[in-house]
Amino acid sequence: MKLLRRYWLTALAILVSGVVFLIPFAFIIMMAFKDRKQAALLDFSWPQGLHLWDNVVEVVTTRNWMLLTAFINSSILTVASVTLLVVFAAMVGFVLQRRKAKWNGLVEFLILAGLMIPPAIVPTIWLLQGLGLFGKLHGLVLVEIAYGLPFSILLYRAFIATIPRDLDEAAIIDGARPFDVFFRVILPLLWPVTVTNIVVQSVAVFNDFTNPLYYLPGNQNATVQLTLYNFQSQFNSSYNLLFTNIALITIPPLIVFLFFNRQIVAGMTAGAVKG
Repeated sequence: MKLLRRYWLTALAILVSGVVFLIPFAFIIMMAFKDRKQAALLDFSWPQGLHLWDNVVEVVTTRNWMLLTAFINSSILTVASVTLLVVFAAMVGFVLQRRKAKWNGLVEFLILAGLMIPPAIVPTIWLLQGLGLFGKLHGLVLVEIAYGLPFSILLYRAFIATIPRDLDEAAIIDGARPFDVFFRVILPLLWPVTVTNIVVQSVAVFNDFTNPLYYLPGNQNATVQLTLYNFQSQFNSSYNLLFTNIALITIPPLIVFLFFNRQIVAGMTAGAVKG
């Protein structure tokens, strides 16, 4: 009884978390096991038969194996975007933290504006069309980098503030050039926050729905989130296939979070000691 009184808030938080996260996930899995007729009821009932394999085969083979193409597109988009995002954000965070210049205030204002101001869809489409990048995968890579930079820069800047300047000065005395100081001395020390940034941004880019919808039209450019349109329409929806598709595209981000949960927490709190 004493333990219950002492830890009731923790128990309540665990219960609420279970209701918010586990019950919807259980509903998705149960719907994936149902046939079309039972799934159309949209109730939380036990499947009357095991139709998971049939649903998976139909989801994967629909529209000439569109889901496999979407996984390839999403993987390329995620790897390219996150790789460039990590390098650019780390470099900007290093310069902002180490070099105090008169334009630092303007740069910091633009970073915060990037976090607070919502994206302008139509002007971005005009810009991509003017550059010949609209509807192309590398054009969307640039968009994902631009949208993810503000948060990543703040993460790196806070973490770099905890690294002593003596390391930079010692490397310069030994003859290291500015790029050598960053890539050989500073960047290896950023591994904890880099892991956090990679995981968070990878899940965000992989699960992105709106940006591919706006900036990457065409079936050949479909990403995993856009494949959900294959099984729902205004007048007809196959909920068993829809939830099977949701389960398939949820597995990769879920695995990433399960394996890198501790690294995410460590990286997010690493720069909180010194600002």
